[in-house]
Amino acid sequence: MHDLNLPDAVNAHFFDTPDDAAKALADAVAQHIAERLLIAPRASLVVSGGATPLPFFEALREKPLDWSRVDILLADERWVPENHEASNTRLVKENLLQGPASEANYLSLKQPGETPADGLAAVEAALADLHLPLDVLILGMGNDGHTASLFPDAPELGKALDTDAAAIVLPMTPPSQSEKRITLTLRALSRAGFTALHLKGDDKLETLQAACSDISRVREMPVRAFLKPGLQIFWSA
Repeated sequence: MHDLNLPDAVNAHFFDTPDDAAKALADAVAQHIAERLLIAPRASLVVSGGATPLPFFEALREKPLDWSRVDILLADERWVPENHEASNTRLVKENLLQGPASEANYLSLKQPGETPADGLAAVEAALADLHLPLDVLILGMGNDGHTASLFPDAPELGKALDTDAAAIVLPMTPPSQSEKRITLTLRALSRAGFTALHLKGDDKLETLQAACSDISRVREMPVRAFLKPGLQIFWSA
């Protein structure tokens, strides 16, 4: 089941339970943040939404870090109110920004505006002090090979994958999704000091194997842009 044909220098860690994977990932993330804070005034942590990272959030929030010097933001967000059940901002605030981690500085991708395009300037202003490259990036992956809101069917995908473009955040309107999205671009997401792909379930292993079969075809499966040396994959059943 774990016989993946991974690209060179991509490391996979397999765990029996989601809690085991979450604890190991939280340990790795906390170590990287702590090391970064020894040499920099602040550290950035980009996380993803959904159900898979919940035990990771619960493990990470208790780590004895100088959370007041950590900037946390999402890799992407649905353009819905914070009290909406689909809001990942709500998810992060309720599950990660608790206990010691409540001292962290949260940078919200959801700003006022009817659409992501309407709110784009406000989002850019909210991220104005975000230092690149990112320090820690935790991504998920859909069974279509999307990560963040880099969906294969999004008309804005070409712009979002253009690392030569200036934009670090863009609206995304994939027809396959019921809500409009806002996402960090590949320019913002690439070159993080520590990048992990956090996955759960055999279906994600199958998707990952498909992505590894031809990593050059990024537009078909955007997660391929991250299958490069240094990526750490944390998977559980």
